[in-house]
Amino acid sequence: MASAPAWANQSLSVVYPPNEHQTTSDRIFLIGTAPPDGEVFINGQAIARSRAGHFAPSFPLQVGDNVFTLRYQNQQLQIKVTRLSTTPKIPVGLAFAEDSLTPAVDIARLPGELVCFGAIAPPNATVAVQLANQKVPLLPQPQVLQLPPNSAALTQQNQPTVSDTGKYQGCTTLPALGTDAAIANSIQPQFQLTVDGKTTTQLSPGKISILSPAQLEVAEVVADAGVARTGPGTDYSRLTPLPKGTRASITAKEGEWLRLDYGGWINAKETSIIPGVVPPRSLIRSVSARQVAGATEIVFPLQVPVPVSVQQGDRALTLTLYNTTAQTDVIRLDDDPLISRLDWQQTAPEQVQYTFNLKSAQQWGYRLRYDGTSLILTLRHPPVSQAKQNALPLAGIKILLDPGHGGAELGAKGPTGYPEKEINLAISKLVRDQLVARGATVYMTREEDIELSLGDRVAMIDKLEPAIALSLHYNALPDGGDAMNTQGFGAFWYHPQAHNLAVFLHNYVVNKLRRPSYGVYWNNLALTRPTSAPSILLELGFMINPTEFEWIVDPQAQRNLAAAIAEGITEWFREVQ
Repeated sequence: MASAPAWANQSLSVVYPPNEHQTTSDRIFLIGTAPPDGEVFINGQAIARSRAGHFAPSFPLQVGDNVFTLRYQNQQLQIKVTRLSTTPKIPVGLAFAEDSLTPAVDIARLPGELVCFGAIAPPNATVAVQLANQKVPLLPQPQVLQLPPNSAALTQQNQPTVSDTGKYQGCTTLPALGTDAAIANSIQPQFQLTVDGKTTTQLSPGKISILSPAQLEVAEVVADAGVARTGPGTDYSRLTPLPKGTRASITAKEGEWLRLDYGGWINAKETSIIPGVVPPRSLIRSVSARQVAGATEIVFPLQVPVPVSVQQGDRALTLTLYNTTAQTDVIRLDDDPLISRLDWQQTAPEQVQYTFNLKSAQQWGYRLRYDGTSLILTLRHPPVSQAKQNALPLAGIKILLDPGHGGAELGAKGPTGYPEKEINLAISKLVRDQLVARGATVYMTREEDIELSLGDRVAMIDKLEPAIALSLHYNALPDGGDAMNTQGFGAFWYHPQAHNLAVFLHNYVVNKLRRPSYGVYWNNLALTRPTSAPSILLELGFMINPTEFEWIVDPQAQRNLAAAIAEGITEWFREVQ
């Protein structure tokens, strides 16, 4: 069991931000503590503190260096925070801004696709790009909307801002190879800048290649689950992972990213090029289902492993096969514990959609894999409860708990420096004991202070296939948040099969303990992404909130929280089964 760290004799300290901290935020909070008697001053201003002496005030930041002097009685600390500007520096004179020319990496596109160019240059300049015998003018963009990072939704500051960037942009399309003798397969654009009658040129850092639609390369996914995205980079949203063996034509390139013919982008490191093959296309005829232990497997015999996507809905799961044409006359599907009916339709040329109508609103996990060229979709059955025979409400239910962080991964720090990894493990053990007392079989990703990768944690979920998986954490905020006034219990989900569990547990704990609500979030987190079981992440409270931290480290409050989580899980299983 965790106990409250001893702070009665602790001197003035700041655990965040560290000295010489750099940020792009316009505000910063200072997290720390001092003995509760007396006052703490920051830059001569007395600040509010919790009963135990903790503090977390926020201050505005000017671009450049900001110095904060903290004083408690005869102690003094100084913290320097540097705010970095996010506005590109507009050059003066006959020059482009450093690293402003785009495309910044080599790209490849199909003939007729739009290719856009950008540069940052002085105002009232004339900017163009020369492509062989084609000249593309770049026009000044008077204002550019800057989107905040995704984390801004966590601080309730999710609003775009307008900035004057000195940006010049223009687009064109490129002809097919052979239709213009001056266009080569690979082109290095030349940027031209004219200011006050003087002109300079600069080569683009990225070259442009034109692909031949009749000679597209074919990529095969070599990762166990290829990460498909909506665009060429990790900032773009994830799509359904592509099972190992998936093949598709490459229709565009951008740096190390490949666009596959069905629309998703994948990092080239997760693929290999298959020489001498035609664009992967498949027919599909009969589909069959079979019962395996705790699940139904649906087999889709194909001629080649094609890209796929999955979408879960209320009482339905929809599987889409791309680059596929149906010749289907027969599907066998006997009465099934999970599936009430299977419908299919050819929704577009070379795109077939299968909709599994389910007997229950709650889905319990699925897997996708290729066995040779046959796609296997595994749909898990509801867990078999033994409550009636055992008198314990969670008898027969397998649950996985993941105490976040561990080892060198400290997680967030409370005002005293108390690391999140310790309270995560402590509360997870208390929840485990409560669940075991109710009959559940509980697995822990870690039971001691060890470092465990996100991949290892996810692999345990996939291997053990629990009825549900919960990752337990305590919260913090990105720079710019209001640490003093943000607190509460939050729940995070990713797949629709986990949504009901996240909402139910959030509401149950908030109402049972009369705790503040931080909210329920769809969030792209490693521990919410497993498809093999409903998986959620709970943020039980804010380490950086001075008052809530006192509740977090209170032993009785920890026991009450663990009991409420276990009771909420028990009630949820009663509702969905």
